[in-house]
Amino acid sequence: QVQLVESGGGLVQAGGSLRLSCAASGSTFRFRPMGWYRQAPGNQRELVAVIIGDGVTNYADSVKGRFTISRDNAKNTVYLQMNSLKPEDTAVYYCNVKFPGNQNYWGQGTQVTVSS
Repeated sequence: QVQLVESGGGLVQAGGSLRLSCAASGSTFRFRPMGWYRQAPGNQRELVAVIIGDGVTNYADSVKGRFTISRDNAKNTVYLQMNSLKPEDTAVYYCNVKFPGNQNYWGQGTQVTVSS
């Protein structure tokens, strides 16, 4: 049973930083695409960043240059380092992993709130 557990969210002032963690269990994740998505009230869930294999990454234009996704395969953990946070980054952030056959797994989400 695949499980994803996010942590590291919280309240931060604009310009500050947070690091989110996603601990995965229940399968082998090293070669699986893993990503971070976010959903603000009234908005659709959107991709923030994804990491494929050992290092290929992709970012939403709105976070390029501010956020960095990384993974530690020994710990089955994916991170999202968020710097220069803006109020518009406020959302619930979800960890995601994809498996063949269009299987998607999600964590429970962690709230990030950026005050102006």
